[in-house]
Amino acid sequence: MTNRVPHTVHRFDDELDTLRALVRRMGVIAEEQVDDATRALFGRDTSLANQVLAREPELDALERQIEAQVIRLLALRHPVAADLRLVIAALKVSHGLERVGDYAANAAKRAIVLSNLPMVGSLNGFQRMAQMVTDNLQAAIAAFAGDDVAAADKVWAADAPVDDIYTGIFRELLTHMIEDPRNITAATHLLFVAKNLERIGDHATNIAETVHFAVQGDQLPSDRPKADGSTATVVNPVDE
Repeated sequence: MTNRVPHTVHRFDDELDTLRALVRRMGVIAEEQVDDATRALFGRDTSLANQVLAREPELDALERQIEAQVIRLLALRHPVAADLRLVIAALKVSHGLERVGDYAANAAKRAIVLSNLPMVGSLNGFQRMAQMVTDNLQAAIAAFAGDDVAAADKVWAADAPVDDIYTGIFRELLTHMIEDPRNITAATHLLFVAKNLERIGDHATNIAETVHFAVQGDQLPSDRPKADGSTATVVNPVDE
C-alpha cells in the first residue's frame, strides 16, 4: 500500500479522490449485480432478475461520468507518474466493470428463461463459482480504492480455481445433453451463465493487474495462472 504525497493544488487531490470514489461506487453496483443475478438463478426469482436488468443503465451512466472526469483531469491537470497511472487505471477499471455489468445482465436474462425450464443437474458448482468471482471482484475493487498491491496480486493469482470449476460445469452439462437431448435447451443456457461468471472472474484479475501497474509502475507477468480446460474436454457418447 502506498502513501501518496498531497499536491500543492489541493483541488487536484479532491478531484482524484472523486474519481476514485466514482470507480468504487461503480464497483459496488457491479458486485451487487453479479450477486443478484446468481441469486435469481438459484432461487428461480424472475423479479430479482428483472431488477438486475433495470439497474444496468446506472453502470453505463457511471462509466460515462468517469470518462468525463478522466478527460477533464488530463486536459486541466496534466497528471504525470503515479497520478497519470491512477487516472488511466480508473478509466480501464470502469470499462472492465461495465463489462461485468453486461455479463451479470446476460446471466439475469438466462435466469428468467431457466425459471420456466426443468433444472438440469446440480447448481452447487455455480454457487461456488459465483462466490469466488464475487469475492475476487470485491477484493480487486478494494485494492484499487486503497492502492493495495498485495491484495491486487492475491486476486491476480486466484483465478485458476474459478477456471477449474467452470471446466467441471462444462463437462457435467455436456454429459447431460448427450444423455438426454431434452436437456439441451436448459443446459445451453446454464453453459452461458457459467461462461459469464468465468469472464467476470477474468475481469476481476484484469482489474487486479491494473491496480498493480497503477501503484507499482510495472506489469505483472503475462502468463497468469489459468486452468480452463473446457476447450480440451472430450465426452464419450453414452451407449444406447
